[in-house]
Order: sequence, then structure tokens, then C-alpha cells
Amino acid sequence: MTHAVNEVPLTLDEAPPKTLGVLDQGALWANLGVSLLGFSGALFLLDPLGGAPLSVAAALTAAVVGSLVGTAMVGLAAIPGTQTGRPSMVLLRGLFGARLSYVPTVLNIIQMVGWGAFELWVISMGASAIFGPAVPYAVWVIVAGVLTTSLSIWPLGSVRLLRRYVTVAVVIALAWFAVDFLGQAQPQAGGSWHAFAPAVDYVIALSVSWVPMAADFARHSRSSAAAFTGVVGGYTLAQVACLGLGVYAVAIAGAAAVQADGTAVFGTFVAAPLGALFFAVLVLRETDQSFANVYSTTLSLQNLMPRVDRRVFSVAIGVVTTAVALVVDVNSYGAFLGIIGAVFVPMFAVLAVDYFVLGGSARWNTDEDAPSRWSMLVPWVLGFAAYWLTTSTPTVGAWDGLWAGVREAIGFTRQPWMNGALGAALVAALVTLALGLVRRRTYADRV
Repeated sequence: MTHAVNEVPLTLDEAPPKTLGVLDQGALWANLGVSLLGFSGALFLLDPLGGAPLSVAAALTAAVVGSLVGTAMVGLAAIPGTQTGRPSMVLLRGLFGARLSYVPTVLNIIQMVGWGAFELWVISMGASAIFGPAVPYAVWVIVAGVLTTSLSIWPLGSVRLLRRYVTVAVVIALAWFAVDFLGQAQPQAGGSWHAFAPAVDYVIALSVSWVPMAADFARHSRSSAAAFTGVVGGYTLAQVACLGLGVYAVAIAGAAAVQADGTAVFGTFVAAPLGALFFAVLVLRETDQSFANVYSTTLSLQNLMPRVDRRVFSVAIGVVTTAVALVVDVNSYGAFLGIIGAVFVPMFAVLAVDYFVLGGSARWNTDEDAPSRWSMLVPWVLGFAAYWLTTSTPTVGAWDGLWAGVREAIGFTRQPWMNGALGAALVAALVTLALGLVRRRTYADRV
């Protein structure tokens, strides 16, 4: 089999082309930062706890802080991919060992299929808001699924397409809606800063959910600086703009209406002058989100089976994601983000400390026989626990109740200023650093 020149190799045995510059990376991540889910998700930003809404100033500040923290994590996670040329889950062989890397790989496959299904759902809901009920939901899901799968077969070509054409159209559409919304209504008055920490948690979770796929595209970057700058610059600006626009859209649609139906906010966009046209641009652009998820799932599967043609995986995952989207429960969206943050924030912290601080970059072993590093599971697990001990973001009642019991049993009192993502990252990083220092001392004693 052959593949296009300057396109992603079909198997992991082939070296990846280094063709993406800072503009390519910036356009990719800017488009990923704009999501139709982000518009309706502005409700989570405004009132993450339910019944304790933030002021607009607090919500927008949380959007900026959470985006900067989250994208910095994603940007740093991208650098090892550029330096090694390895995709994200293969990169984790150096952290956990080849066999143990299967654990986060399977978790990533689950979360990316879930994200992909959410994206196909939101694309279909957006299309329905424009065209009405004449076309059944299932038809839109299938159409979006086919387009998503096609893009994932030619991923680097898709990135170049985004830079050349789509990004400009998206910027124009966002500016159009911003002018209309600012002139049409003011967001809610009042509110407080009480739920600032869980709002930041929510925004970090939105950003950090991309950590497990950062290296999948960064390995094709011409430099580490291009990868990092593209992620932090492109994604931060786009996500803050998206959430800020969502705050006004929720105010116009009515928080109660959006609470009852997250897609109610779409009507606000369609009702604007030329709204259907510009909203169609955003709906079509949403396929880059589902494409990125399907492509990342494909590369995750290649960590398990490195010599299988990625196109076979792309088609299979596209079909599975489409099937899931037909029956997905969108009410679990907030809980889904919380779980993502709890799993991947501490994992990133472990990787960052081991790779950048403890000299792991000089000995990073991504071979198929890389030995297991069981000790690296310790800071990851402790970071996961720290997330649930410190977060105030509600997810699933039984799960939240379990951790409330743990806090009570160990005599830990969660303070209002505590942040789950930062707590998880701090604990995981410190434990990883401590383990590294112990290893160095043990080695020195032996010598």
C-alpha cells in the first residue's frame, strides 16, 4: 500500500513528515478551541454548581485563567511529540513502559470515542437548528460521521485545509455574531465569585482533554516552539472568544431554556441577521473536532497494534463513533469532563516532571519492548485521588458521595479556593519529583 507524500505514515514503522509550521498548528488549535458545545457549555461556566451563578467578570476571568492553565499543559505535552516524532500514546511507553502504556491508551480510546460522539451529536443538532426537522437526526449523524472519517484518512491535508480556508471563515462568523449579540442584549447582572474555582476546573477540563492527543499532531511540527506556540496561542484565544460569546448567547436564549435543552442556544445564532449562513460555517467547522478525536483514537489503537494500516482503524472508529452518537446521553457532558480532568491532568504532570525536570528526554524509550515502570503509576493514582479530594465540581451523585466519605474518613476539609485540576497536578508532580530524587540517590549509593 502507498500513501500521499507529506501525509501521515500508514504504520508506526515509518518516520513522520515534519511539515506543520506555527501557522498550521495555530489554525488547527484555534479551530479546536471553537466548539458549538462551548456555546451551550457557557452555562457550566456561569453556574458550575447550580444555584450559585458567577458574575460575568468572574466567568470571563475563569475562562481566561482556565484556558491558559489548560493550554499550557497541552502545549508542554506537545513538545515531546515534536522531539521524538512519536504519537501521544506511544510516547507514554517512555513514561510507563510498553505494556503499562496500554492502560492510558485504553482510557484515551474510551474518552476520544465519547468526545467524537458528542461532536457528531452537536453537529447534527446544529444542522437541525438551521434546516429544521425535515431531515432526521440520524441522517445528519451519518453524514457528519462519513465526513469525519474521510478527514481522518488524510489528517495532514485536513490541517492544511483548515489553515488556508476554514479559519478565516470562522473568524468572520464569530465577529459577526459578537457584534450582533453585544448590540442585542447584555448578559446577566449580579452574581458572585463564589464558584470561581469549579468554573476554572470546568475550563481546564475543556482544554486538558486534548492533552492525550497533543503529540499526535505535534510530531509533524517543524519545531517544538511552533507546536507550543500554536497550541497556547491558537487554542486560548479561540476558547476564550467562544466561551465569551456563549455567555451572551445564553443570556439571550435564557439560562432556564439552555438548562432544559443545551441546543436552545443555537436558535440565538440562527435568528441573527444572516445567522443561518454564518452558523452553518460553525457547524461545518465542528467536523474538525470529531476528526481530531477519530484520528487520535486511530493512533491510540496503533500503540496496541503498530503495524495495522491506520486507515483501517479510522474507518472502524468512524463507524463506532457514529453508532455511539445515535444513542449518546448528552446529559452526562459535565460529568464526562470532570472524569477526563481527573484522569489526564495528573498523568500529564507525571510526564512533564519526568521528561523535562528529571532528564527523561535523554533516555525516553518508546520501543515495543520498553520495560514497565510501575513506580510511575503511584503519582498518577495519587494525583487522581487528589483531584477528587479537592474538586468542588459535581459529577455523578454516587461517585461524589464516595469521595465525600473519603474526605470525612481522613479528616480533610475542602476549602472554597481549592481547584481539582491544580491539586491533582501539584500532588502528581511532587510525588514524581520525590520518586526521581530517591532513584538518583539510590543509584549514587550503588556507584
